[in-house]
Amino acid sequence: MFPNSSNLRRPPPFPPKYQQQSTFFTKLPLNMPPTLLSHQQIVVPPFHFRNAVLSRTLLSGNVEVTPAVTPVLTLQPVTYGSVSPVSTSDALTSFQGRKRQSQQSVPDDAKRQRIHSHDSDTAVVNQAVPLPKEHRRSFPASVSVQTPVLHASGSPALIGCVPPLQDTLFPDPTETGLPVATDELSKQVLELFQACQQQASDLDRKELCRTELQREIQLIFPQSRLFLVGSSLNGFGTRTSDGDLCLVIKEEPVNQKTEARRILSLVQKLFSTKLSSYIERPQLIRAKVPIVKFRDKVSNVDFDLNVNNVIGIRNTFLLRSYAFIENRVRPLVLVIKKWASFHDINDASRGTLNSYSLVLMVLHYLQTLPEPILPSLQKNYPECFDPTMQLHFVHQAPRTIPPYISKNGSSLGDLLIGFFKYYATEFDWNHQMISVREAKAIARPDGIEWRNKFICVEEPFDGTNTARAVHEKQKFDMIRGELTQAWRLLRDKKDLNCILPLKAVKQKR
Repeated sequence: MFPNSSNLRRPPPFPPKYQQQSTFFTKLPLNMPPTLLSHQQIVVPPFHFRNAVLSRTLLSGNVEVTPAVTPVLTLQPVTYGSVSPVSTSDALTSFQGRKRQSQQSVPDDAKRQRIHSHDSDTAVVNQAVPLPKEHRRSFPASVSVQTPVLHASGSPALIGCVPPLQDTLFPDPTETGLPVATDELSKQVLELFQACQQQASDLDRKELCRTELQREIQLIFPQSRLFLVGSSLNGFGTRTSDGDLCLVIKEEPVNQKTEARRILSLVQKLFSTKLSSYIERPQLIRAKVPIVKFRDKVSNVDFDLNVNNVIGIRNTFLLRSYAFIENRVRPLVLVIKKWASFHDINDASRGTLNSYSLVLMVLHYLQTLPEPILPSLQKNYPECFDPTMQLHFVHQAPRTIPPYISKNGSSLGDLLIGFFKYYATEFDWNHQMISVREAKAIARPDGIEWRNKFICVEEPFDGTNTARAVHEKQKFDMIRGELTQAWRLLRDKKDLNCILPLKAVKQKR
């Protein structure tokens, strides 16, 4: 899904008429390869999931792949379905009658990316096996499908704190330098994090599904790209995290109430007909940002798929930067997410907090300590988080950000207690808004989106309220009550079990 260095300077092949119409986000090159990550690097013979032995291996999540070219288990990504794609001749008319790539002209003078790529002059380290010709329907015939340039851990080209998307997305804890825990509460936090954090094998299963779904969707929308976003990539995922997918159809904005729903209805039809053997319970949810919810039978993962919600791509890598810039961030976020889920305040569909809002709340707290543990990355490195940056550069920009050295030496246990105290007793819910972009609490705007809202959490890129689902006072009072109770119990007992049954959570993961 991201281009290698040799392709970074090629102009995106959209017709000239599109280049003058949209500034919402810049052009997506069609020579972007169909995989988001190179952590799989699998060289394989043909494989079908009707093979029961290999199916059980994949479903169990025990697929291990070596970093270079030689895999422990050689697998070919599943081919979802074997019949012709869903008929969409009538529906596609409403989407400007897009032609296949072979029928489109490619401009020679498209605008280039303003930010220099640190990998632009580097040779390709690993190259993925090119797709068979029959699967290259939306790629120019002259363009080979390659992985991005990714440097191994310790390479001189990697000078920042954010790990590249490489063979292991989440490196060994000893390499990422987890904090030292001396007191009992901090040890409990760290142990829970190590037991529950997302593993490379978990991500492999999600990426396998994304790769194959993209191939099938491109039969309907040849110029589309399917991005894996959210907790799967931002560093805050757990073993049980769902997968979030963003389907980018075109570079112009998409009306979420009309066009996005029509696109998703076609995707739902594809899932419920041609891919029904592999996808179960596809359901179109007509929310503010509509999604198709479904379960992949192969990976046993639940997914949410949206259309052109590109803010989710940008904030995935902003959060990923915060996750790795300071080694206390990820353990703290994971424990608070587990706590919120256990106490039933982590479900936007039921009027409580979504996980994204919870993560922003933790980051904001760490930014507002008397001696901050986190800065505002958007203020300190605006060029890395430019909201107009081309999407295929978003994953590279944060890689040179250095670790943040804080003078605050608080333990994980003290920070956990402080988080609950801050939101139970210090934060002014009636007049303040949580802003990670500003690294402080700011006065609520007077716009309709913020007026009469119980919790206001600013989305760092588009300024919307990520906690708008909390629209009932009863739910807000429940959230504040859980925050207050957790603070008092931890303050008095210094035992994580008093707010979260650790044994049960570790077993469930």
